[in-house]
Amino acid sequence: MTVRQGGAIPAGCRGWGPAFSRPRGVSGGVEMTAVDLEGVNQQLAGRPAEQVLEWAVSRFGDRVALACSFGAEDVVLADMLARAGLRARVFAIDTGRLHEATYEVMDRIRERYELALEVYFPQREAVERLEQEEGFHSFRRSLEARHACCAVRKVEPLSRALSGLDAWITGLRREQNVTRAEIRLAEEDRGHGGMVKVSPLAEWTDQQVWDYIRQHDVPYNLLHDRGFPSIGCEPCTRAVRPGEHPRAGRWWWESPEQKECGLHALQARLASDAATGSASSGGRSADG
Repeated sequence: MTVRQGGAIPAGCRGWGPAFSRPRGVSGGVEMTAVDLEGVNQQLAGRPAEQVLEWAVSRFGDRVALACSFGAEDVVLADMLARAGLRARVFAIDTGRLHEATYEVMDRIRERYELALEVYFPQREAVERLEQEEGFHSFRRSLEARHACCAVRKVEPLSRALSGLDAWITGLRREQNVTRAEIRLAEEDRGHGGMVKVSPLAEWTDQQVWDYIRQHDVPYNLLHDRGFPSIGCEPCTRAVRPGEHPRAGRWWWESPEQKECGLHALQARLASDAATGSASSGGRSADG
């Protein structure tokens, strides 16, 4: 059954959110070894993204959640969860500086799927201290200053959102940026305590993402129609020019290998090291 804007929702999809019943046989504190994950990647390679989602929810139950920033990839995953009747938790981080169009699509997705969205905000005291001491646009002064802003507005709220989880689901794709070229369908996230990161769309192209959105009439951020292939905070995102890389509009004053905010910290640092020929940072959590 096709879900239409304002139309019916497939049976079993209404009210999907935190009120999740753990699948039979799935217990808390699920741990996976590197060998386990290698086997999972071999089994899931080339399979539909829906099957990767089904594996994640059946494996981790209510200790897995979708991190949704409401970009094109994330709304695809939200739609897939709803269509499959997978009652996974979904959370978002409101940095306080998002585009108005992002808030609009957040509401459209919530209404479309009757989604019980968990929203995490930065700590008020940390934001006040950052702005009082550094100003309102300190993130443009240096890479370190930008990382400091992201740490307050994104990384710390994410750590609270991930607390108590064994795994999280992201919309990362390999072709998005050099920092994401080695993303796997399921991998150990050493930047977040060794939990499992699941990226069902890792193998997808941009064309596949938009084909899915159009085929299923999925609500999406209207900034995508205005030259914004990648969308973050309003002061740190601009439209891209013809021929530019899709992520050229994110922190456009920085080089491509630096364009991460810390949410996917360690993988980004390892990819950057590989691209520049630097030594690996091992288990060290990166800052961006």
